[in-house]
Amino acid sequence: MEQNPQVVFSWRAPLRPYKKQAGLILRFYLAVAFLLSAIMFFFGDKILLIPIWALVFLFYVLTITPPPEVENKITTFGIDAAGVTLRWEILSHFYFGKRFGFYTLTVVGQAPYFYHAYLVVPNENVKNKLIQILSNHLIYQEKPQKNITDKAVDFLSNLVPDEKEEGTEAVLQKLKQASL
Repeated sequence: MEQNPQVVFSWRAPLRPYKKQAGLILRFYLAVAFLLSAIMFFFGDKILLIPIWALVFLFYVLTITPPPEVENKITTFGIDAAGVTLRWEILSHFYFGKRFGFYTLTVVGQAPYFYHAYLVVPNENVKNKLIQILSNHLIYQEKPQKNITDKAVDFLSNLVPDEKEEGTEAVLQKLKQASL
């Protein structure tokens, strides 16, 4: 098998961070959906039931189906992530996060679009190698600036109960912690 001389580094990882969830998470999604549906129904906005249940279906599908494994590459021209090539000229900076035990590499495009590409990094060795290679082309942010959308996602993800915790008491504790 011939190796492409333009490929600087490549790794295989899942398409998105994934952790098999327990039935508690699915019951939580259903409880929130029923609550929102009841509120919308009694306020007379029945048309809003469609997007609520569409989101429940999306959460259900993303929770039960594991992602496929893809090959990500760094080439001399840019980043090839799951078959999509991002050239160095359109990229601005990168940073790392952690979700479900996986490191996630976030590569941000330049203004005015600020395109975000999320790549799963399977382990610490690959992360260190990526920092070395990407730092030659892009700005590395150890602590990225979070906009209001990022803060809202972090807040909402803290409300989802863990597998270890039980029922409404866990959700109430997380709400109390998030409000502090």
